[in-house]
Amino acid sequence: MTKGHILGTSHVRHGAVALTAIGAVLAPVSPVFAADPPRADLRADVNRDGRVDATGATDTAGEDSWSPRTGAVFLPNIDDDTKRCAVKGPNGRPLPDAKLAACNDAADTKVNGSGDAADLARVRSVPMTNLPATATGTLKVVAGGNKVRVFVKRSSGWTWVTAGTRLSAAELRSGVEFGVEGTDVIRDSAVWDGRAVIRLTVTSGGNSTSDDVTLRVAPLLTHHHLQTAQQLMVTKVRGSDDYARRQQAFVKGLAAEVKSAGINKPLLTFDKYDDIWAQDFVEPGYVSMAGPGGSRQAMRVMLRSAQPDREAGRELFEKLRGNGVGVVQVSGVRDSEEATLNSMGNLETIPPYTHAGRSFPAGRIIMGERKDNGSKPAKAMRTLLKAQGFQAPLLLDTSWLHVGHVDEFVQFLPADTPRGWKIGIADPEAGLRLLREAQEAGHGRTRMFSVPGSPGMPAPKETIDQALSSRWLVSDNTMAAKRIKANLEVLQRETGATDAEVVRVPALYTRGTEEGERGERMPRLTRMGAGKVPDVVREYGQQQELARHADRAGAAPETVMTSAYVPGAVNGIVLGGGRYLAPRQWGPVIGGKDIFTSAVNAAYTGAGMKVSYLDDWYTYHLGQGEVHCGTNTLRDASGAWWKP
Repeated sequence: MTKGHILGTSHVRHGAVALTAIGAVLAPVSPVFAADPPRADLRADVNRDGRVDATGATDTAGEDSWSPRTGAVFLPNIDDDTKRCAVKGPNGRPLPDAKLAACNDAADTKVNGSGDAADLARVRSVPMTNLPATATGTLKVVAGGNKVRVFVKRSSGWTWVTAGTRLSAAELRSGVEFGVEGTDVIRDSAVWDGRAVIRLTVTSGGNSTSDDVTLRVAPLLTHHHLQTAQQLMVTKVRGSDDYARRQQAFVKGLAAEVKSAGINKPLLTFDKYDDIWAQDFVEPGYVSMAGPGGSRQAMRVMLRSAQPDREAGRELFEKLRGNGVGVVQVSGVRDSEEATLNSMGNLETIPPYTHAGRSFPAGRIIMGERKDNGSKPAKAMRTLLKAQGFQAPLLLDTSWLHVGHVDEFVQFLPADTPRGWKIGIADPEAGLRLLREAQEAGHGRTRMFSVPGSPGMPAPKETIDQALSSRWLVSDNTMAAKRIKANLEVLQRETGATDAEVVRVPALYTRGTEEGERGERMPRLTRMGAGKVPDVVREYGQQQELARHADRAGAAPETVMTSAYVPGAVNGIVLGGGRYLAPRQWGPVIGGKDIFTSAVNAAYTGAGMKVSYLDDWYTYHLGQGEVHCGTNTLRDASGAWWKP
């Protein structure tokens, strides 16, 4: 509807003044008529500068449309600013997942304190100074109504706007302030595309005037590695057995590394469900809109993995949800959708880029699929991510990986390049080359791994010679190199990244069981054996889901599923200030130096990063994961996602 559209035919003139015959001004009289009737004029923060211009014209152009770069934005108000949401029922029992997710600040019709008020997008009416005292106004959400709630600000506080709400002439003369919230994120653009159209109608007698503004809910975005790391999350296993002590030592070491990288916030630890794969049951995200003074009004949103039976996701509601933190979970996930692909280690984000006429100012999501058998991440999750309209997921082939997560072979590193980043990629050919060069130099009898043993967990004994003579190691890594190359070609084609913008990190993979494809016994290469992996490692995430789906037909006959043989260096954490935290390599030690550590150092140093290491051999590596799989990162969300 055009600005100030007028309905009806009667017009009232305002502000008439009685004069004497000689022109002297007498007392004003009641308005009788007006040459130009007052027009309703509703304004929102169209130019995203953090304020609503109700006096000038900066927020008028484009108020009836919306684009990624311009148009008013409102937040899905799904945090819990006053921590009022219960996690247990009246009987003291934990609430079911659906009820946990149903509570947030938008679940009621109140503004729950100043923090909640700050999450409201402001809309204002332009003062109608000459309005008759008999005039009244109404406000209605004419599009997106079941996902949008509006409040009006009055002297008594914020009041929910309903069909029965009437705005007085006095309010309309002064100009009215409204607050808009979304009750959910966009989940399926075919159901709701996130838009809200709000209409102000002012009526006096038979004369009505209306005006619309269009807003869109802020997209739920995932973080990328150009955003500064602000806090690390990790599970802290309870107990005092050997594994618990090792895992607690890992947490302590992580805290020290985080502090040395200049991250001052203490670790946020999950301590209720003993699911050690903190990367996998949640993907931290955010929503934001322009705030006062050019700042951002941002809300963290924890995106729970699409694994309904994964209890650890409950701790997102029980511990994290609160002031400025919301949680989103999807529903309708079918058991036939391969659960390991739904772990969030299978969701990473390419930093912002523009290429071939496509722009992704907030970055772009990558996820793994098993092309060999057609398995993909849950449709409900893919639909939700695509519906945001900004980070359309790009699927890579992870058929060749036993766990099947993209974080096992690719990452993105901040770099001094025109695009601001490089692709970090695992390089099995480089890993084989390291072993062959060591063998040729006469070090074939050197132990493949330098990790010490522990009670009940003897140190690996195979040598470089034995590794290279394995029936499987060379062929598996030749296959892995081929698959990685194909994925890298997809990434380069989509982003325009050149070979000079690729950091190749030495790696080695091996098939994930001790049995060959047809039951042949593999050479004695170090890999997790079911009896050697602590229950807490095997029970959740990778191990649980792999076991559950082990009997599912699917992989093509030539497909070998692998996982890291040497701890996967790319499966680490990009910290701030050019710091990178990798899993300790425990490779062959020759001349007093770990040859894999030296090669990994060279790769990252060449990319302008300083590497430190954290031992995860017994805590995560033997469970087919690494430092990245066992941690998660909260990053800065203050940037404007709408700016290129």
